[in-house]
Amino acid sequence: MEKEKKLSSGSGYLAILFCLVLMATPVLNVFFNFYVYMTVATILISIIGFIGFFGLMVIDPNESRVMVLFGKYSGTVKTNGFFWVNPFYVKKKISLRARNFDSEPIKVNDQIGNPINISVILVWKVENTFKAAFDVDDYVAFVRIQTEAAVRKLALSYPYDNFEHENELSLRTGGEEINHMLEEEIRERLSIAGINVMEARISNLSYASEIASAMLQRQQATAVVAARAKIVEGAVGMVEMALQMLSEKKIIELDDERKATMVSNLMVVLTSDKATTPVINAGSIY
Repeated sequence: MEKEKKLSSGSGYLAILFCLVLMATPVLNVFFNFYVYMTVATILISIIGFIGFFGLMVIDPNESRVMVLFGKYSGTVKTNGFFWVNPFYVKKKISLRARNFDSEPIKVNDQIGNPINISVILVWKVENTFKAAFDVDDYVAFVRIQTEAAVRKLALSYPYDNFEHENELSLRTGGEEINHMLEEEIRERLSIAGINVMEARISNLSYASEIASAMLQRQQATAVVAARAKIVEGAVGMVEMALQMLSEKKIIELDDERKATMVSNLMVVLTSDKATTPVINAGSIY
């Protein structure tokens, strides 16, 4: 299996001067009255000079040319500047610049079967020009298709959210860990095309429209339950503290029945989702 190799090239400025001299030989032949039999030779030399112009090329920064001579890979020129190579080379231009790929949202089922919409932003560039030119048919299309395949695989491996298991990794809460796994999956897939994956991130993640409303209600219900549990936990602590302080400071002695009434009233006041209106007893407690 061939690998990328560097191809040496000549100066384009010297080559263009040399080609101009070769093309001028018929004019020099007429001017200096050379023999007639030299006319054919000078015409051939002029044709060679004309063909030599096809070997001239300009390479901009972060670009390259892959050279193929009669079906055989000869090498790659990555140095920017003005150069001359064999005019019979077929030159394939491959950009070495970093590129962005913002995928369209795709619909796929997550691990538990919920349809979701997911898309990704990928930053990539060509690292091995031989693989990009010859190991795949179209490396740009290859990046797009394999990225979408990696996103589908990731979505199928994890649930959108972890409603039942808080410690379980999910697409929504995974953050950098999910992005890192996505990046590694894409990097492995694109290595065959000589592509270097610089960064991969989930850019859009949502439930599909047909279940978005139901899942929003489920998220809201889960949030309400979690909030109420926190409120009850705090209320129990406050009631316990109130009873303990009343007992320690001997402000009032309460029997079990009155303790139960006090606990009930405090729990109603502390856990109610609306403001309570207390009733003040102006008479005797007994």
